[in-house]
Amino acid sequence: MNLNKPNANEATQSFNRSKSVVAMSGICTRCVDGCRGNCEIFKSTFRGREVIYPGPFGKVTAGGDKDYPLDYSHLNIQGYAMGAKGMPEGVEPGPDTALFPKVDTRTEYGWNSKTSMEVPIFTGALGSTEIARANWEHFAMGAAISGISLVCGENVCGIDPGLELNSRNMVVKSPEMDRRIAVYRRYHRGFGEMLVQMNVEDGRLGVAEYLIDKHGQESIELKWGQGAKSIGGEIMVHSLERALELQRRGYIVTPDPSDPVNQAAFNSGGIKEFERHSRLGFISEESFMTEVQRLRKLGYKRITLKTGAYGMRELALAMRWSSKAEIDLLTIDGAPGGTGMSPWRMMAEWGVPSLYLHTAAYKFAKHLDGRGLRVPDLAFAGAFSSEDGIFKALAMGAPYTKAVCMGRALMIPGMVGKNIAKWMIEKDLPKTVSAYGTTPEEIFTDYSKVKDLVGADEMPNIPLGAVGIYSYCDRIKVGLQQLMAGARCFNLPSITRNELMSLTEECAKLTGIPYVMDAYLDEAMKILNS
Repeated sequence: MNLNKPNANEATQSFNRSKSVVAMSGICTRCVDGCRGNCEIFKSTFRGREVIYPGPFGKVTAGGDKDYPLDYSHLNIQGYAMGAKGMPEGVEPGPDTALFPKVDTRTEYGWNSKTSMEVPIFTGALGSTEIARANWEHFAMGAAISGISLVCGENVCGIDPGLELNSRNMVVKSPEMDRRIAVYRRYHRGFGEMLVQMNVEDGRLGVAEYLIDKHGQESIELKWGQGAKSIGGEIMVHSLERALELQRRGYIVTPDPSDPVNQAAFNSGGIKEFERHSRLGFISEESFMTEVQRLRKLGYKRITLKTGAYGMRELALAMRWSSKAEIDLLTIDGAPGGTGMSPWRMMAEWGVPSLYLHTAAYKFAKHLDGRGLRVPDLAFAGAFSSEDGIFKALAMGAPYTKAVCMGRALMIPGMVGKNIAKWMIEKDLPKTVSAYGTTPEEIFTDYSKVKDLVGADEMPNIPLGAVGIYSYCDRIKVGLQQLMAGARCFNLPSITRNELMSLTEECAKLTGIPYVMDAYLDEAMKILNS
């Protein structure tokens, strides 16, 4: 199994000249003096640090492609031919009542104040990146009409060109944050919520105070990290003036835009962009508890925590402190990350892979539960894209896991829908789309459903990217209903770890999910011996 793929990848727009490549280094076995490119070493020779990142930066989403020894594909879902769990009270299971369209996919999370969602999925953080800003209407409206939560990521206020600060360097006006909240709320139907993440810079700028004072936000998310990287978030800045502005606001900007050498390199075209980075967070129990208490005193009803693919120590801290602080939802994001804004090698090589991390999370939750401590509601994240993965994640962490956080998978429909609208205007629909028609009504199976939800008068204001996200969520819902019906689970709380089987003995050893030839074997032998 080839686990390493260094030195060339489509994400970094690089490739090897030779078909024969050294596995460890990724360098061609015969590196020729005079080669015209384009491996990462070749490209780094003249573009240097730019090659660290996927490209074109800000216009792509990229996901780590390392082939781990074990992942969720090493699990399969059990199906049954008898019984049914989770049927409505008083309804006797049978062929006329246990129908898959009746499966209830709704979920809820929260310690005391609950948030309900129509489908057990929600978006990854859509923060200060250009791809989030440019597609916000599609993402936010799509999540709102689909009845799922939307996470607005970190640094949105901090990089807002229209940001206004008071004498204490605290936010008093952020038109971009105002826009984002307004778009989601306009089409919110009572399911899901908009969570705004807060990092070190956001805390210093008083983002939490601004959100609750101006907008009456009920929820906020603290962030320790994500599955893509173990450093702060980054964006690219293409203007020297903008780079200097962000540096003045307290951000790390590299190369240093105030350095005359770098200014000269930018003006001559050598440096084409600057990087804005967030600071590393430093956690302690005292500071964590103090911040949670502070946010509650400000008036927040729900406080959630997002943590990344850190090792066992940080996972244990996140779970124990979340239990102690009564955190409303703890999202645990495993490697490989899926983002367009992280160092590519870090995405591929850093962190605990999802299946390993989620296995540990279940074991830790079980341990806390056994001690009589309440486990916060959990969400799993890390390269999920379809209903089977969602089912497996919910089962893997049952009964503690309430939802799955999806990054790129929930962004792509928004971008596809947006581009379909553009291609329609240009009369340039690709055959993959025009095969179904040339109008939104013909192309999108759920166009009429969305129109019925928002009303005919409002429909012209709904971008096709939002319709795309609704269609994708509907596909997830129906697919999940089918899998759940096959496993005879007619609501989410009825899903257990018994609904899974390991396809290899190695997977069984890791996860504690029985090997396929051992699962239900005792029951089978009792039947044979009866």
